[in-house]
Amino acid sequence: MDRKAVRAWILYDAANSAYVTTMVAAVLPIFYADVAGANLADHLKVSYWGYTQSIGVVIVALLAPVLGAIADVSGRKLHFLRFFTYLGVLATALFVFVGSGDWLLASLLVIAGTVGFSGGNVFYDSMLTDLVPPEKRDMVSSKGYMAGYVGGGLLLAINLLMIQKYEWFGLDSALQGTHLAFLSVALWWFMFSLPIFRHAGPHLPKAQIQARAAGYALAGFRRLIGTFGKIKRFPELLKYLLAFWLFNDGINTVITMATIYGKSIGIGTTDLIAALLITQFVAVPFTLLFGRFAERIGAKAALYVSLSVYVVIISLGYFMTSAAHFYGLAVMVGMVQGGSQAIARSIFSRLAPRRQSAEFFGFLSVSSKLSSSFGPFMFGLASQVFASSRAGILALLVFIVGGMLMLMTVNLTKGEREAEAADRELAAAG
Repeated sequence: MDRKAVRAWILYDAANSAYVTTMVAAVLPIFYADVAGANLADHLKVSYWGYTQSIGVVIVALLAPVLGAIADVSGRKLHFLRFFTYLGVLATALFVFVGSGDWLLASLLVIAGTVGFSGGNVFYDSMLTDLVPPEKRDMVSSKGYMAGYVGGGLLLAINLLMIQKYEWFGLDSALQGTHLAFLSVALWWFMFSLPIFRHAGPHLPKAQIQARAAGYALAGFRRLIGTFGKIKRFPELLKYLLAFWLFNDGINTVITMATIYGKSIGIGTTDLIAALLITQFVAVPFTLLFGRFAERIGAKAALYVSLSVYVVIISLGYFMTSAAHFYGLAVMVGMVQGGSQAIARSIFSRLAPRRQSAEFFGFLSVSSKLSSSFGPFMFGLASQVFASSRAGILALLVFIVGGMLMLMTVNLTKGEREAEAADRELAAAG
């Protein structure tokens, strides 16, 4: 294992996590509402932001099977990672040219940034198996997540200073501070991505086949359909997958829509960003604590608890009126966000046959991207139809509660037996 290459891989998580914290969760939604969407009604700001998120995710979901096939057989992972990274970096940097009323330009840049970020992750994630031996992947992957939390949180704190204390940076206004924050994300992402481009290349597999783009596309979608056919043979896994699509969509929508929702009901910029910063750092210890909690009461029970907390968060969010309420909900999200996602992934790994885990997890990644487009769309649609963003947040209960009800039908013990039986059959077949 080349330690330089592995450190570079971990560092890339710190690089692109700045996009998530500043551009997806905290600063950009406020900028979209206050500046880009200055000429829009409050509920339309929320609606258009939700639609923009959905469009970006759908594009990524449609591209993912093709990109996955390219990652597997082309031997050009690093080339494509560089392309999508630079696309995301460029889209982020171009926000310095977005002014008052430029909501359409802002929306297009958000979509391009989403494609750059998520498209790049298809290749970045796949590099873990190339750079790290199996027995060390869990630890290296965890270090990547930790670097992402720290890197994203650190730059978000600096961005908050740029906006609130803009005079410290020789600027004339908070708007200039916001533009500088966007530029800092682009530079951060670019600079901390350079090590992986320098050190990872020699350790990646060479091309297995050469094909045209149409060939990759056909291979990718055939594989996706074939994997779904295999998953249908595991009833408990299929039921869990349906549950996951629902509650995961609800969780992701809370992340992407919380800030612009808070802005629409009158919460100040400083409080919104500070609360999201609190969420970032609360999530670090509670992710580990929730893992221990799951060991004590069982993974399924722990997942019920975390989803129940989300029901409370969404319900209280409907009645939220002050910054203090937003701070309280931000802490609650931080307590369950990482834990719920980690446990959900762990349960899926128990229901998937070990010998087909990579294929099944690939399907989970692609399908969950597509399903995640519905939450922001429903949030935006409900806000537009009822002319109130509060209606949008209530729509999220459908996803969380629906996922919990579907989860009740899953028999984990039976599902594990089905996975073990499949492994034995595959082993016997050679």
